[in-house]
Amino acid sequence: MKRIESIDIVRGIVMIVMALDHVRDLFHFPIGANPTDLNTTTPAIFFTRFITHFCAPTFVFLAGTSAFLSLRKSGDVRANQSFLLKRGLWLILLEFTVVTFGIWFDIGFHTFLFQVIAAIGFGFILLGLCLKLSPKTIGIIGLVLLLIQTILPILPVTDGALKTSVSLLFFPNFIPIGTRAIVYAYPILSWTAILFLGFGFGNLFLKRKYESLLLGFGSACLALFVTLRYFNIGDISPWSMQKDLVFTAMSFLNVTKYPPTLLFCLLTLGVMFLLLWLSEKTKSKVTEIFKTYGKVPMFYYLIHWYTIHVSLVILLLAQGFSFDQMDFSGMRFGHPMQVKSGVSLTWVYLIWIGIVALLYFPVKWYARYKSAHAKSWLRYL
Repeated sequence: MKRIESIDIVRGIVMIVMALDHVRDLFHFPIGANPTDLNTTTPAIFFTRFITHFCAPTFVFLAGTSAFLSLRKSGDVRANQSFLLKRGLWLILLEFTVVTFGIWFDIGFHTFLFQVIAAIGFGFILLGLCLKLSPKTIGIIGLVLLLIQTILPILPVTDGALKTSVSLLFFPNFIPIGTRAIVYAYPILSWTAILFLGFGFGNLFLKRKYESLLLGFGSACLALFVTLRYFNIGDISPWSMQKDLVFTAMSFLNVTKYPPTLLFCLLTLGVMFLLLWLSEKTKSKVTEIFKTYGKVPMFYYLIHWYTIHVSLVILLLAQGFSFDQMDFSGMRFGHPMQVKSGVSLTWVYLIWIGIVALLYFPVKWYARYKSAHAKSWLRYL
């Protein structure tokens, strides 16, 4: 089956925007400040974070959709299950090694991150176990998981073991393991729900005139989001009137990502559907650039962390700090303790643009190389 260009275009857009969030995380001063805390943030910082909210759910949803479109070519369920299992395990391994080191630059691996790549990995493994079910059934399971997560915070769970199990499956956590720890940011079932939804929606791209369906789903998701949000239904963070219209709008849009709530998914996936629809209608040199990034998202994801972090080290050296002063523990990323470092938000945007532009060249090369070696081990990457 021919690749669906709109998927690559939208995936490329979110990969580019995602880098903005990671540049802000590592470069912006003050380090570790919460950009969505309405008591301390500014509109510029808030919306810089807000626009990147769309990246992870779109990435995960389209991972499920792409799995459907690629696996349907083969009628061999056992072979498809084997592929999903191997790829899932491979992604988990990458998360705890290559990605974790790229984020922290900590050769001691004191803190492991369980983020989007590991979540997709576990999602693929669970998808493999469910592969004998119809795509529609898998999509329904994803929706049910999302609804379960939405109501869990209001359920009175008193059993300790059950509460711990539910927490590990649906909620973020910090898990100490001796002298090390796992930052469990992307709960397995929370994000598997989105991946399953993406798999279930795969059939949509096989229908004639599916573009109108994309517009319909996107509009419906956003309309439902506005309605439920107005009544403070479907998210653990209620909105309220603030000191002015801008901050009130920020409060209204400030839905919960960790874990992804029903309203978070309606908002972000609603925008995703509309972007897919627009990508079907718009073809230009710009969309070709987006498509290049979107064809090899995993390769881009891996190298962008190293490019960002190496750039930060170069900046710190340029600011007069030595390697001995750099602190790579905790959430410091190399920033010296108790010393002002980092850059303003304007510089964050300039550095982001430079890094994304720089990465275009290896991404374009790898996309061509992978296309020429489609049957190799590279399909796992």
